[in-house]
Amino acid sequence: MSAKMPETVLESLNLGLQKALQENRNVILLGEDILDPYGGSFKVTRGLSTRFPEQVWTTPISEAGITGIAGGMALRGMRPVVEIMFGDFTTLIADQVINHLTKFSTMYRQQVNVPVVIRTPMGGRRGYGPTHSQSLEKFFLGVPGLSVIAPFNLLGDSPIGAPGELLYKTITKHNSPALFIENKTQYLLKLLSPADMIDYEVITVTPEDSFDCPFHKLSLRSSPPSQLSLAAYGYMAHLAMTAIKRLAYDYEIFCDLLVPTCLAPFHLAPLFKSVSQTGRLLTVEEGSQSLGWGAEVITRTAETLGDRLKISGRVAAQGIVVPAAPDLETECLPDEEDVIRKVLEMV
Repeated sequence: MSAKMPETVLESLNLGLQKALQENRNVILLGEDILDPYGGSFKVTRGLSTRFPEQVWTTPISEAGITGIAGGMALRGMRPVVEIMFGDFTTLIADQVINHLTKFSTMYRQQVNVPVVIRTPMGGRRGYGPTHSQSLEKFFLGVPGLSVIAPFNLLGDSPIGAPGELLYKTITKHNSPALFIENKTQYLLKLLSPADMIDYEVITVTPEDSFDCPFHKLSLRSSPPSQLSLAAYGYMAHLAMTAIKRLAYDYEIFCDLLVPTCLAPFHLAPLFKSVSQTGRLLTVEEGSQSLGWGAEVITRTAETLGDRLKISGRVAAQGIVVPAAPDLETECLPDEEDVIRKVLEMV
């Protein structure tokens, strides 16, 4: 392992993979074009095939085939990690995930584990067009037996950074299938160090049944009681951090920012605690609004808190095909201004 501290989310994820491959020879990384010198479309796997040539396998272009092979490997005691080049192509693995990987353990009376981790970049803002810019994780959130995980760009306490540590633990500790969401625009984000977070108070809790999947609560230091709870994940949580600072400085509106790293199963106790104090909940996601993550979070909060949830809202992508033209793509996808505008409506 390199002694150099990672600076970006991409470097952190690479180190997380490196740590898992180094510690366990049963960890096998599979995917399209992941061998050096190319190292994958977004370079998360760069250098790994050189260091671990027997554990990093390039594959034909068959997402369903790769995922099916990984399921068989997991049944034989291995810990495969599948890279799906673009999250849009998770539609091609849906049968393997929904009808096979997530069912094997129950069908065989818990006598087998299926520790398959499927990594994939989701989201737009790169001008890649309608079939390479979507956030489709919402279609997997309700699948029994499947965890859906999204890292946050904190440096954290780990020498490989919080995103890499989360990936490492998902690969090595989790014994059932997991979909690991890496937003494309997160890759080059700087990992936020304590110096970067000096204006924020950060409270991190780890639900007992989430295999070390942390839940972060952020608020501005020395602020009065928050007036709104804002829930976001991945890249949208990064945008929301800037939004809550602007809301405080420009409008004297103070918010709690709730950032789960485990999207499913839903571990929402820290969010419920915040909303019970603020009475307002805004969810932010890059996927389209209808039947999305935010809708489920708000529903569960209303069911739990009743009339203590006084007002709720959602910020999400428009319900249209993601355009390729940069200006139209920007209009389609939610941004910091959309978050601020919605908060001002709610407070």
